[in-house]
Amino acid sequence: MSNFTPRQRMLYRSRRGIIFGVCQGLAEYLNVSVFWTRVVAVACLLLSGFWLIVGLYLLAALVMKPEPVLPPHDEEDSEFYHSYATSRTMALLRLKRAHEHLDRRIQRMESIVTSREYDWDRRFES
Repeated sequence: MSNFTPRQRMLYRSRRGIIFGVCQGLAEYLNVSVFWTRVVAVACLLLSGFWLIVGLYLLAALVMKPEPVLPPHDEEDSEFYHSYATSRTMALLRLKRAHEHLDRRIQRMESIVTSREYDWDRRFES
């Protein structure tokens, strides 16, 4: 059994946020109020310079992964989401390999069912 808990705290951009969901995601990760997170962000914006904070905010929006639409149920779901969010081409290759594996299994089953030996065995069993 794995010790995976579906509610592991990960830093994500929230899908319910106002602008890119960075403040909402930080608030959920740190378990603080979104209001205060936004107040701190605006205070930093006013006190330290506009372009510095805007640049950091945009950088955070690019670096942080978006929150999953559905929470992962097990370690495999979580691993797939992180591989998809990191590299969509790797996730697509993984899906393609799984599809090819299933296709090979179906072809083997079809070859057994349509073989002459299967037909003779079925006739002798009746």
